[in-house]
Amino acid sequence: MHTLNLGILAHVDAGKTSLTERLLHAVGVIDEIGSVDDGSALTDSLPLERQRGITIKSAVASFVVDGVTVNLLDTPGHPDFIAEVERVLSVLDGAVLVVSAVEGVQAQTRVLMRTLRRLRIPTLVFVNKVDRRGAREQDLLRAISDRLAVDGVALGTVRGLGTREALSVPYGPDDAGFISRLVDVLTRHDDALLAACLDDAAPVSYARLRAELAAQTRCGQVCPVFFGSAITGTGVDALISGITELLPTAAGAADGPVSGTVFKIERGPAGEKIAYVRMVAGTVRVRQRLRFGRGEEGKVTAISVFEHGSDVPYESVGAGRIARIWGLGAIRIGDTIADATDASDAAPDAAGHHFALPTLETVVAPLRRADKASLHQALTQLAEQDPLINLRQDDLRQETSVSLYGEVQKEVIQATLAGDFGVDVTFRETTTVHIERPVSSGAAVEIMHTDPNPFLATVGLRVDPEPVGTGVRFRLGVELGAMPYAFFRAVEETVMETLGQGLNGWQVTDCTVTMTHSGYAPRQSHAHAIFDKSMSSTAGDFRNLTPLVLMSALQRAGTRVSEPMHHFTLDIPAQTYGSVLPALARQRAVPGTSVLRGASYLVEGVIPAASVHGLEQQLPPLTSGEGVLTSAFDHYQAVRGEPPARARWDHDPLNREEYLLRVVRRVTSHQEHG
Repeated sequence: MHTLNLGILAHVDAGKTSLTERLLHAVGVIDEIGSVDDGSALTDSLPLERQRGITIKSAVASFVVDGVTVNLLDTPGHPDFIAEVERVLSVLDGAVLVVSAVEGVQAQTRVLMRTLRRLRIPTLVFVNKVDRRGAREQDLLRAISDRLAVDGVALGTVRGLGTREALSVPYGPDDAGFISRLVDVLTRHDDALLAACLDDAAPVSYARLRAELAAQTRCGQVCPVFFGSAITGTGVDALISGITELLPTAAGAADGPVSGTVFKIERGPAGEKIAYVRMVAGTVRVRQRLRFGRGEEGKVTAISVFEHGSDVPYESVGAGRIARIWGLGAIRIGDTIADATDASDAAPDAAGHHFALPTLETVVAPLRRADKASLHQALTQLAEQDPLINLRQDDLRQETSVSLYGEVQKEVIQATLAGDFGVDVTFRETTTVHIERPVSSGAAVEIMHTDPNPFLATVGLRVDPEPVGTGVRFRLGVELGAMPYAFFRAVEETVMETLGQGLNGWQVTDCTVTMTHSGYAPRQSHAHAIFDKSMSSTAGDFRNLTPLVLMSALQRAGTRVSEPMHHFTLDIPAQTYGSVLPALARQRAVPGTSVLRGASYLVEGVIPAASVHGLEQQLPPLTSGEGVLTSAFDHYQAVRGEPPARARWDHDPLNREEYLLRVVRRVTSHQEHG
């Protein structure tokens, strides 16, 4: 049986979870459709999700239709939980992007579609809420094609649009207008089909057009659009047929080498770690030893596979399926798995991020001083489930910071700490996270046995700027065999860690760091063959020296601080337009387009991330509570004037004397406790 791992994605309140419930009901998984507002949806199982009526964590439900096992992954729609969506994208075969027929294409919709296209994930669009007053069809189709930059083709229309009786009507082979539009879209990508269509002697069959539609959808060239309502169920059957007809099933051989991706971690009732794994190839069995991450190993103690709505205990899981696996205590989100006895290297861990990193951070502190240790343990567990909260411990100030996507996420973290761990916390004011990018190239080198280098290591590094969006790359400019691989690995890992704080304290990105010099002291022994650690290089020498060299190179290159900018969409009553524009200017927002739509103005533009919360607070009194603001990260923009600085780590390599003193203290402490 074939498997299709399908993601349901949407802007918040587009009806994504309601559609998931309707799909599960239509295929017989659930007898009664749950409600998001009532907290009875199958995939919103967390108490906080039921309480707030929003999806916070991704959830998996499974069903079988037309001989295909569909693993349905419901994802959060609120932009504060975009990290949860990111983790799901790595395991998808296809996606359904839900768009509201009333609100239309919104900021988060554009972010999601842009990412789906970049990752080449085949996508169907489901226009929901056609039964709602104000629902649109033709102009929304144009917006989907224009604003989402896709070749969209509607596979049906709606009768009674915007009424309770709205009915989705699929197009068929006898609809000349539909056939003409379908041919127009498909021939843009297939010259052979274009030639066949121009040949009057042999008209192209409808079957061939549907086959070509499926092929181009699976290649990400065309985006089929369905209309319907998750509440009434109209159009859902057509969507189900489209899912199995147009989207690709999972590839991978069950008898090949074991390979899988971990996209979610949770804890069981006894605190045991449970890994959600998408199997790419091979078969994993209970009691099998697996290798993952950076060489860690673990024995599988239990497996459950998603089947007919929930997960069922199994002795094994094969390629294409999604399973929960117990027994891998050290496993992390993003790890890939392989059989521990396989001599070949495991597939590399997932690299890079599909969405922007969090742009906000705050200091979190326990209300009771006695809860300090409990807070750290709780945050560590939360970081297992969401690594992008990026715990940052400042030992000098005795403070812990977390990274955030928004204020709602902060409220959820606070409620989770109180409800799940019994730790009441308070947060300081949220601040904006900036980034640094190198301005030019810079290099530095420190030679072993040469002042002022106190370590048994030679390290030379060059920092070069790269185009926006590149991230950080590390490469060798020396021979790989010039010294033990463990030393190169120590340099690379330390480079990545050190770039967490640049010259102004912000993370450095969009650069390549090249190792230009290397050297080490081979293992030395005394006359009686006793190994002398003080005469031989260790990985610690390279870990301690690398930050000093890297920061010297970065100082020569120079960096520019940039702040995060959001693309915003503002829907306001027309009569308030004049009073809202000055408020936008005060928040440093730059309007791009303003369109009068009925009695409302739709304003789009960019705004600093730091100003979004302030605009949200000003909007209700200016618009009598009717203004609606949505925003999502768009890009980073260089800061004008004096760049903001961030408090630096206590082990700051920019302060060489203090840094070396702390290294000595750390080494001495290890020796005393060794």
